[in-house]
Amino acid sequence: MSQDGPVRIIVTGASGLLGSALVAALRADGHEVVTLVRREPGGSGEARWDPARGEIDATAVAGVDAAVHLAGAGVGDRRWTADYRSLILDSRVRGTRLLAETLAANASPAAPGASFSERRGRPAVLLSASGTGWYGLKVDDPVDESAPAGSGFLADVVRAWEAATEPAAAAGLRVCLLRTGPVLARDGGVLARQLPLFRAGLGGRLGSGRQWLSWIGIDDWVAAVRFLLAGGSGADEGARVAGPVNLVAPNPATGAEFARTLGAVLHRPALVPVPRLALRAVVGGFTDEGVLASQRIVPRVLLDAGFHFQHPDLADALRAML
Repeated sequence: MSQDGPVRIIVTGASGLLGSALVAALRADGHEVVTLVRREPGGSGEARWDPARGEIDATAVAGVDAAVHLAGAGVGDRRWTADYRSLILDSRVRGTRLLAETLAANASPAAPGASFSERRGRPAVLLSASGTGWYGLKVDDPVDESAPAGSGFLADVVRAWEAATEPAAAAGLRVCLLRTGPVLARDGGVLARQLPLFRAGLGGRLGSGRQWLSWIGIDDWVAAVRFLLAGGSGADEGARVAGPVNLVAPNPATGAEFARTLGAVLHRPALVPVPRLALRAVVGGFTDEGVLASQRIVPRVLLDAGFHFQHPDLADALRAML
């Protein structure tokens, strides 16, 4: 965003692992960040919205330059009952459609992909969370953003989730769909859940260990989102960075490689496997579509746009975090 100076950005899901890290980075960059919250706002940096009721503070959107939409019920937070499956889908589609329609209503006529300076005070870009669930349950050959949707519950969710951004794209906003893989962070997510066991010498591969894990470190995730807000490596190229973007590191690892590498970084053995049946007993349906899904995904759009990963290799990323 340096080509346009500080801008005003709305962020949803700001209290989560990714949102809190992103908001801190954007504010450190000098941008004005307004977070949308469901509770009573606590100050000028917050505004209220209620996606379930279709309500949003219109004054918060007035004069906004960009939006980063990360809100949605966690897919691995609870067992996948029928009610929770509905919540996973509805929390994404309703919130995304509400924000996209509100941004579209505040947009001004301009060429699609116009820069912040060309649309100053009007929405220019929407970065909307999505997931690698788009590609399905078993992707053992490398795929990039051009791959079609796979099958399964999460693939269906992502298809509807991404389609809900259409009002913003139709109004001329540059829309990026952030197909994020498992994010590695010391204080949350998949890594934080495994650290206690590995530090106790009780860690090991999950399931067979043959499944591919298309991970990304949280620092690279934040850097990639900042990069996409700016559009890419330059203003001209930036206008072309739109549509699906895989937020994954360029070097995915198998589950067995992940366990061995984490154990080596912590100087602990990683010899205690967790069988599929045990995982199903704990997390239910998320086992097959999340924990043990095999996805070998390439961040082609980011690489072609000139993004530089700080930690492209798993061992380096884990050492930097731990």
